[in-house]
Amino acid sequence: MTPEFQFFPSRTLSWYMAKAFLIRSAAVLAALVIVLQTLDLLGESGDILAYQGNGDAQLWHYVALRLPQIIARFLPFSVLLGTLITLVTLNQNSEVIAMKAGGVSAHQILAPLVLASMGIAVLSFTFNERIVTRATATLNAWQDVNYGPAPKGRGIPTNVWVRDGDDIVHADQVTGHGSGVHLSDITVYDRDGGELRRIFKAPSAVARPGPNGTTAGWVATNVTMFDVVSGNELHMARYTFGVHVTPDQFTLADISADERSLSDLGSAIDDLSEAGRPTGPLRTGWWHKLSGPLSSLLMPLLAGVAAFGLARSGALFVRAVIGMALGFAYFVADNFAVAMGNLGAYPPFLAAWAPFFLFFLIGETVLIRTEE
Repeated sequence: MTPEFQFFPSRTLSWYMAKAFLIRSAAVLAALVIVLQTLDLLGESGDILAYQGNGDAQLWHYVALRLPQIIARFLPFSVLLGTLITLVTLNQNSEVIAMKAGGVSAHQILAPLVLASMGIAVLSFTFNERIVTRATATLNAWQDVNYGPAPKGRGIPTNVWVRDGDDIVHADQVTGHGSGVHLSDITVYDRDGGELRRIFKAPSAVARPGPNGTTAGWVATNVTMFDVVSGNELHMARYTFGVHVTPDQFTLADISADERSLSDLGSAIDDLSEAGRPTGPLRTGWWHKLSGPLSSLLMPLLAGVAAFGLARSGALFVRAVIGMALGFAYFVADNFAVAMGNLGAYPPFLAAWAPFFLFFLIGETVLIRTEE
């Protein structure tokens, strides 16, 4: 096959470029992670140590939970900067000119970087699914208790607030599903016409079975009732509340796309749909779990403008800035589209995928106009 009809340049050249690209991207990512993790820890260390009994072990635990989030967030930025450094270096050393003189096209020059970026995208998706979601769920649950003893178990709703007419119900932790839901450390704020009348506190509560598998309220035991008007405190063996509150209002009260894997989030979306609750923001998050890691594929294309043109023309720095601007513009557009999807202004699929396809076309247009 003639060189002009090959997708990749020679095997040696492809490996050389992919290796240089991966090393530079990894170095940029390591530098970013070290700096950002240090700054983040400085900002949070005061809150962590404010809880009595916390020390160095809790600080390192926070680092272990926060580190995956920082890596996932700044990996695409690292790929962008790694691509720019690689292409600018190749251009400065006249290696791009040598490749062009050998009959290698612009797309063939970028092909090894795109293939390496595809591998990064796969690793990023796997890393997000297996590590980042778990770390995020654990860290959020820990922060909900102000860095105190975190609840055991992954995916357990914590710090849940539910409204029952004028009354407000708070549960520190929710376990189980359906009629087997168990509430821990509950507080019921009994209000009348918007004014607080009584406060009920109990260590636990369970659903009271109703007809046809439904629930007929919730039963709390060993209850302490405080009368706000009289200031008296009363102990009660049982207390029934929330007749119109269903179990899904507790179990599905606070679902975050960042805390769930693709399959778990899909199941939660189905449960919410069956309960007749809005799912637009979660569907946007579901699609973005696929489109987000693929942003690494765009970076070589958007940064490709820095590879072509004579280095001695004096415009190499300008082209590098243009490549960086295109990359950062993508991240701005992506965040804006996701925000619009969460607000319901954009359909979920469009919010997650429109920036990707838009900047793919922009990158191809710039590449063709500048070189091909």
